[in-house]
Amino acid sequence: MIKTEVRRNHPATIRSWCMYDWANSVYSLLITSTLFPVYFNRIAKNAAGGPEVDFFGWKVLSPALFSFSVSFSFLLAGLLSPILSAYADLSGFRKHFLLFFCLMGSLACSLLYFFTGDQLELGMSLFVMAALGYSSSIVFYNSFLPDIATPDQYERVSARGFALGYAGSVLLLILILSPLFVVPGAAASMDLICRLGFVITGIWWMGFGWHAVSGLPASSGGTGMFFSLTPVVKRLKSALQICLSTAGLPRFLSGFFFMNMGVQTIMYLAAIFGEAELKLSSEKLIVTILILQLVAILGAWFFARVSLRLQPLTTLLFACLIWSAICVAAYFVRTEVQFYAVAAAVGLVMGGSQSLLRSTFTHYLPASEQGKSVLYGLYDLLEKFSIVLGTLVFGMLNQLSGSMRIPALVLVIFFLAGAWLFHRRNAS
Repeated sequence: MIKTEVRRNHPATIRSWCMYDWANSVYSLLITSTLFPVYFNRIAKNAAGGPEVDFFGWKVLSPALFSFSVSFSFLLAGLLSPILSAYADLSGFRKHFLLFFCLMGSLACSLLYFFTGDQLELGMSLFVMAALGYSSSIVFYNSFLPDIATPDQYERVSARGFALGYAGSVLLLILILSPLFVVPGAAASMDLICRLGFVITGIWWMGFGWHAVSGLPASSGGTGMFFSLTPVVKRLKSALQICLSTAGLPRFLSGFFFMNMGVQTIMYLAAIFGEAELKLSSEKLIVTILILQLVAILGAWFFARVSLRLQPLTTLLFACLIWSAICVAAYFVRTEVQFYAVAAAVGLVMGGSQSLLRSTFTHYLPASEQGKSVLYGLYDLLEKFSIVLGTLVFGMLNQLSGSMRIPALVLVIFFLAGAWLFHRRNAS
């Protein structure tokens, strides 16, 4: 295949790339953070209305089951992403993989409509499939960033993508929940609203995702389809060597691992925390998440601007310290107002943290890796393992203590470890 030259900073291409954030972020908000946790909390109960449920013959607390399901889905995605990304580099099928996982995840979202109280195993299996589609597609999506933008534009374009994703997901959530505000008595049909929301989320992700992927540049190089693992293993070995030999990259990835462990755990379990510890209603939990998402738009822009003055690693260090303070505050939260304040703080730092981690990693990549996916696959492997470990630790501590406050406080350790590693990198 003839290698084609990709025009970077082209407005139409950047719009297409950012549009995929608009497309798939609805999964992150509606399935991960709002509709699915709300619906799960309402139906994942035993006959007496308690939180201990039967899952494939195992007795487990429903918040822990949610946490364990997240852990399993990302463990699976993390194991697959380096292999698939190496294959994509060698075959030239990067766009094909992006589209495949987009379609798989969006279809699983829509099928969650059939998740009912007596179908707990089916519902969590579809939840895992949707998470796998989302997380796997992100690997190939992120790898287009150095293809479409020059290094001086990484922070701006990355922040633009996250901001567009937050805005689109909030818009769709408001549209889905609009009956609650305009139809008297609609709250009694919350379960049906959630199930229809799953279908609409899948359609949104599939439609806008297809449009976004079609506007991205075609993969350059590649040999087409092949069935041998030998070149894939060689490609993985070379990518690992690049990671280990690139100055500063190993320490950055270590800091990223610990910071992401805390960030993602909070994002996935914030709504569950509000219901379990403060007994907030479904409507109040959704309002909380809306606050979080809207503030995150500002956070993505704010941290991109700050990083231009303080440098990305210094900005990430301060973000870790802010996250640590948030975890301590969460331990002492007792009222709704306090919970809303913590949620606003989470939103501000969440948008900036995710955007800045992605753009900072891209700065480390050598020019020879532009247009390639495998280093993003290794980055994704660390990201997924950090999610697995974070949610697993959280779930185990929740199961043992019966409270979500103690595991929330333990997350401080992860953020302080990340801050220390970013500081050491700055000092070296």
